[in-house]
Amino acid sequence: MPDHGHSQHEIEARIESATGHGVLRDTVYGAIDGAVTTFAIVAGVAGAGLSPFVIVALGLANVLADGFSMAAGNYSGTKAEKDNMLRLRAVEERHIATNPEGERRELRHILSLKGLSGDVLEQATDEIARHHDNWIELMLEGEYGLSNTMPHPMRGALATFGAFLVAGMIPLLPFLFGVQNAFVVSSGMTLAVFFAIGALKSKWSLEPWWRSGIETFLIGGLAAGIAYFVGSLFHV
Repeated sequence: MPDHGHSQHEIEARIESATGHGVLRDTVYGAIDGAVTTFAIVAGVAGAGLSPFVIVALGLANVLADGFSMAAGNYSGTKAEKDNMLRLRAVEERHIATNPEGERRELRHILSLKGLSGDVLEQATDEIARHHDNWIELMLEGEYGLSNTMPHPMRGALATFGAFLVAGMIPLLPFLFGVQNAFVVSSGMTLAVFFAIGALKSKWSLEPWWRSGIETFLIGGLAAGIAYFVGSLFHV
C-alpha cells in the first residue's frame, strides 16, 4: 500500500501543509544522550562504591544542568543556521537587484542541471524570474544547498531538553525509590531504554526495528561499561 494518496486534493493538501524541519533528530539526540550520560554517572559513581545519595545528587545535577546545556547548544546552533539562511537570502536579494542578468544566468544554469533544456529551459527561467520569492528560494537551494524552510531554534531546544529529561531520569528511579539492588535494576532499565529508543527511531529509517534497537543498545552499553570501569579504579 502507498504511504499516502495521490489524488490532486491529497497532493495539494500534503505539499502545501509541509512544515519542513521537525524535531525527530532533536528528540532522538536528547533521549540517547540523556540516558547515556546519566547512566554513565550512575555507573561511574557506583563503580567507585559511593552511596546512593551521591548517585542521586550527581544524577539529578546532570539531568538538569547537562540537559539545559544541550538545549542551549541546540538553540544556539539552530539559530546560527537560521541566521545564515537569512543572511544568504539578503545576499541573493541584493544580487538580483544589482545584477539581474547575472543572477538570471545562474538561475538558468541551475535549471539546466535539473534536466531542462531548449525552449523549456528558457520558458522555465523566464517564468521563475517573474516570481521574486520563488527565484530566491531556487537560488538558495541550487547555489548554497539550503532548504527553503526555516528551522525553529526554540522548538528544537525544547524537544532536546524534554527528551533528555525523560530518558535521563530512568537510570535514577531505582535509587530515588530505594529499590533493592538498585544498580542492577537501573542497568536493566537503562539498557531497555537504549533498545526502545533505537527501535522507535527505526520508524523513520529503512533499518528493521531490532537492528536499530541493538545498535543503540550497544552504543549505550559501551558508554556505561567505560564509565563503570573508570569509576571502579577509584573504588573507596
